[in-house]
Amino acid sequence: MQTYIDTSRAQRMIDFIQTLRIPEGMHQGQPFRLRDWQKPIIKDVYGPVNESGIRVVRKAIYSVAKKQGKTPIISAIALGHLIGPEAKRNEQIYSAAYERDQAALTFRYMRQMIEMDEELSDLLNIRMATKEIESKTNGSLYKALSSESRSKHGISPAVLIFDELAQFGADREFYDTLIQGRGAHEEPLLWIISTQAADDLAVLSQEIDYALGAGKEDPAVKLFFFTTPDDYEIMDREGWKLSNPALGDFLSETDMIEAANTAQNMPSSEPGFRNLRLNQRISVNSHFMSPGVWKKNSAIPDPDALSKGRITAGLDLSGKNDLSALVLDACHERYHNLFAYFWKPADLIQEHKKKDRVPYDTWIDQGYIEACPGKVIDYEYIAQKVHELHALYHISELRFDRWRIDDFQKALDKIGCESHIKDKEESQSESSLCLVPHGQGYKDINPAIEAVEDIFTDSRARHGGNPVLTSCVSNTVVAHDPAGNRKFEKMKSTGRIDGTVAMAMAMNGADLPEIEDNIQPAVIFFD
Repeated sequence: MQTYIDTSRAQRMIDFIQTLRIPEGMHQGQPFRLRDWQKPIIKDVYGPVNESGIRVVRKAIYSVAKKQGKTPIISAIALGHLIGPEAKRNEQIYSAAYERDQAALTFRYMRQMIEMDEELSDLLNIRMATKEIESKTNGSLYKALSSESRSKHGISPAVLIFDELAQFGADREFYDTLIQGRGAHEEPLLWIISTQAADDLAVLSQEIDYALGAGKEDPAVKLFFFTTPDDYEIMDREGWKLSNPALGDFLSETDMIEAANTAQNMPSSEPGFRNLRLNQRISVNSHFMSPGVWKKNSAIPDPDALSKGRITAGLDLSGKNDLSALVLDACHERYHNLFAYFWKPADLIQEHKKKDRVPYDTWIDQGYIEACPGKVIDYEYIAQKVHELHALYHISELRFDRWRIDDFQKALDKIGCESHIKDKEESQSESSLCLVPHGQGYKDINPAIEAVEDIFTDSRARHGGNPVLTSCVSNTVVAHDPAGNRKFEKMKSTGRIDGTVAMAMAMNGADLPEIEDNIQPAVIFFD
């Protein structure tokens, strides 16, 4: 398809935006003056057309650090489609955000812009209760939506603007529902305007990664990406400029210096500074493992290690109505091959998908999670899986969090899996499953954290990119005690971390001699 540049069309949008006024902030009441770094964004979206004059760009992704004037430009773009040069008859324009308060920001800013312009005030009706703005001249309608909105289905947006898509995490339901309705329009347009998300699984991260990769050859996609590379020091002012084009203009250098100094002197503030101020893909919490280290260990685990290596396992049962995790570490020829299994109650999948902002239903369809019938997990499902794995490969030790372990042992007994607690004075057969209590406090879990770090830093782990385990690791926050010991902090983590806990228990002390080739795994006969 031949692409042409309609400079006059792009310029009309720029000219319209600059007739508006800034309703708040240091430039309150002044005309909206697009900066030199903002004008190319408008030109590159609205300038390219095909031989029929139809706009080529269908998706525009604008990712920049906070305090760069994202809300004003969102509001101006929406008005440009509602009543400005891009307006058409009877079209629907939506701005979407995860939370109601965030969704209300764009509507409020648009309303203020309209109220500061006598002509716009005469041409537009503002409906405060429903956060709608209607054009009296062309019948088009703007509406602010949040993921909590009931009217998600059946809408047909000509223009859809996602505000801070990073807040949606990996939950695609609301996003996919809205973008599927754009096909009925000749020139549909999706704007994504957001600071980066915390991890690779987020919807925003997937959109950015596509635009940086295969999307480079897609003329319908435009990426405007302002980020400071991860290797820049916190106090590097040249690095600041890469993610903060407004620095020294409507972003105060004093404000930036204060934020950087805080991040430099308080390590717990560094992740937040890097994510929000440098637009780096990093969690705002003190994360357990960096995405780079996790990626370096993403090779497919060797299935032969299950029969040739020494297997240790970690089991985090959590509650019966939440995510439970089992991770096997098959250590063979220096490599730790990780096999992860997860369970959730089927009746709570949709509720927890919304709450945790992750696609549990998709992971179930892909086989990464087993959905147990009802609202609670019957531990017999987990016990049966452990029984099967132990019969096939022989689990040397199953490390467990003491939480509900008595219930789990009863489930093992019920299905006929013989088990014993390590170091207790009781007789057991060679085929008995060895259960090892593993505490979660600083004293007990710190060695496990160190073991995981050593193995992953040395690139000796293979996790195969399991998305549920990846999500758990990306959510995990580590707390420190005065002595420098660490533990996983569930209360401060951003989501489920059960897989991380199970993996750490499995890998703790896993670097022990492998089983001899002439020793066969124990065989357990099923009842």
